[in-house]
Amino acid sequence: MAVARLRHAAAALGRTVRDRIPVARRTPPLHVLVEQAARVGYGARGFVYLSAGALTLLAALDRIGDAVGTGGAAGWLAEQPFGRVWLVALGLGLWAFVGWRVLQAVFDADHAGTDAKGWATRAGQAASGLFYGLLAAGVFEYLDEAGGATSQAADQAESIAENQEKAAMVLDLPFGDLLLMSAGLVVLGVGIGNIVRAFRDDFDTALACPDGLRRPASILARIGYGARGFAYLPLGVFVVLAGLHTRSGEVTNTAAALETLESQPGGSWILGLTAVGLMAFGAFAFVEARWRRIRPPRDLKLG
Repeated sequence: MAVARLRHAAAALGRTVRDRIPVARRTPPLHVLVEQAARVGYGARGFVYLSAGALTLLAALDRIGDAVGTGGAAGWLAEQPFGRVWLVALGLGLWAFVGWRVLQAVFDADHAGTDAKGWATRAGQAASGLFYGLLAAGVFEYLDEAGGATSQAADQAESIAENQEKAAMVLDLPFGDLLLMSAGLVVLGVGIGNIVRAFRDDFDTALACPDGLRRPASILARIGYGARGFAYLPLGVFVVLAGLHTRSGEVTNTAAALETLESQPGGSWILGLTAVGLMAFGAFAFVEARWRRIRPPRDLKLG
């Protein structure tokens, strides 16, 4: 009932604005704006993963120092010409994607339903929105550093230190070790969930693309989701071990967790294949930006 009231309130507000402000009458309807913002958001997600995958691949080939995570892609962008402009564009795009995730989770924009499976899907979309919100906030933090003397290594060290500080705060809480272990298990669950999706989901059903593109897009999605899920697993293990040993210093970030793969037998190959998979996920996000079926909540089509 609360969600329905929110829908009607948003629709009523849209009608009022269009009735009372002349310039608003010349703007596209709200559902069109929502669709455009969602497509921009998918494009921003694609850029993040395509960049992170490419930089990680270069690390696996020893062309650059270390692997990077999704946040590292923003750090790399900050070092490029017109870095501030690109960061603002990327940050706004990610916030647009967060808004779309809110519509999916709260207003059921994808019509997932209200059965157990539907609520699980919407819970995953809400968690995704939280992740990309944190990522978008991190992108804007780089605005203060764009053009400065910071390096990727310094950024990564700062990211790890922040994660360890947060872990220490959790460990100071009652049952903090169990809480930290639970957080690690959640990360592992997200990783395993992505891997399961790679094998089970029919990704092409959400695409309104030419028939000849459906199979290649589905292959990209399966490779991408599998690689993204695999990339979460080392981080989840580190967080679980930090809780088990009650040592916040064992917590790291995604990039550093991926680097541990490189020190294992055949690690460079594993890291390289993971990087290619992340690039596939980014490429599929660009496919979604162009051809995904975007279905804003029905009430947003009013006005």
